[in-house]
Amino acid sequence: MTQPEALRSLLEAVANGKVTPDKALDSLKDLAYEPVGEFAKIDHHRHLRTGFPEVIWGLGKTPEQIARIMEVMRQRNPVVMATRIEPSIYTILQPKIRDLRYYELARICAITPPTIEPQFEGVIGILSAGTADLPVAEEAAVTAELSGFRVMRLWDVGVAGIHRLLSNRHLIESASVLIVVAGMEGALPSVVAGLANCPVIAVPTSVGYGASFGGLAPLLTMLNSCAAGVGVVNIDNGFGAAVLAGQILRTAEKLRMASQES
Repeated sequence: MTQPEALRSLLEAVANGKVTPDKALDSLKDLAYEPVGEFAKIDHHRHLRTGFPEVIWGLGKTPEQIARIMEVMRQRNPVVMATRIEPSIYTILQPKIRDLRYYELARICAITPPTIEPQFEGVIGILSAGTADLPVAEEAAVTAELSGFRVMRLWDVGVAGIHRLLSNRHLIESASVLIVVAGMEGALPSVVAGLANCPVIAVPTSVGYGASFGGLAPLLTMLNSCAAGVGVVNIDNGFGAAVLAGQILRTAEKLRMASQES
């Protein structure tokens, strides 16, 4: 479907009733990407295929490359997001891109509408073990909010002071899916999963002393959790955790709608 002639034939077939709109939509899910210079190819139809638009990984890209990609993406997307943007890079980007917002703790910059209302049912609860884990936790929180999900934050409730967690059990119980961010020994997701009646996504961080091996120790702890219902993403991957949580909620909504139609 990358050639104009093929696309015209499909549209004419829909107009003539020979192809259903749903069948045409399936055909368009792999429509061509858009090149940006010699350095990027923008996948505009990722949102159509997966429910989430393409997001710019900021590390390793120059400010000029990021700015050009964002300007192309904003033509077709109400929200354009770039992750791992340091303050010095944002300072360069800000005068280049109109209406650019910066979430400094999350290291995310984005072009957004004035307000973003939640589009999906349910709440993504995000917990951090310590204050040092907040950059990764906020990356997850901002990603989820910009993607149209309702977020509940609960910071600094690590196992070294377990009473801080237990006194907030009502917040854990109110969540539809939980993201638990922890470094050091990474025990918090196991404790939370033992209290929660929803999926728990564990995010190991690179916070810790030498024997944490840059996040490998909490990663292994989370993979070896004795609590059931814990899934683990990569070290410091708050973005990936938010997308996974969003997919869980979107799947629940699809199942609910399907049951209503049947």
